Amino acid sequence: MFTGIVTDIGEIVSVTPGGSAGDRRFVVRTRHDMKPIAIGASIACSGCCLTVVEKGADRFTVEASGETLDKTHLGDWKAGARINLELSLKLGDELGGHLVYGHVDGIGRVISTTPEGGSVRFVFEAPPALARFVAAKGSVAVDGVSLTVNEVDGNRFGVNIISHTQAVTTLGQAKAGQRVNLEVDMLARYVARLLEHEKT
Repeated sequence: MFTGIVTDIGEIVSVTPGGSAGDRRFVVRTRHDMKPIAIGASIACSGCCLTVVEKGADRFTVEASGETLDKTHLGDWKAGARINLELSLKLGDELGGHLVYGHVDGIGRVISTTPEGGSVRFVFEAPPALARFVAAKGSVAVDGVSLTVNEVDGNRFGVNIISHTQAVTTLGQAKAGQRVNLEVDMLARYVARLLEHEKT
């Protein structure tokens, strides 16, 4: 489990075929101290929870299945790509964002980025099946970053991203048309499910 507070921007060092057909192995360079991170630990990589299978002093290796590659934009990653990293929560850690599970619900895209005061106004588009779970003033994880939704217009939603978040996440370099991993707030899922049951 994660909070959506990015702790490092990693860099893809290499991409190779994984152990099974359709899988891929990614070697990721990081500034995190890898010594205390165990093989088998979970790290959120641009919002996708992946398992560490190998590690070095300044890097770690993860594998992504064909299913994961289909449901996320990990299939776009090439050597040199920068990705958001977050280590998994430990008991007693501060919950600074919102509860993020690292289970990407779908792929959205950046529609526009517009400077607005000291922040940048982003408009994202969500797949229709996910858009109904996005609510104004609710939370959403975009490439693993916990964000508060300003407004919703159909399948699109807007957020303001402050300069600090731009500096410490890959959203600072995001461009219109770019694909992003989306994870909707689990509470929104449960509320929608309860409402569905009330109607039946």
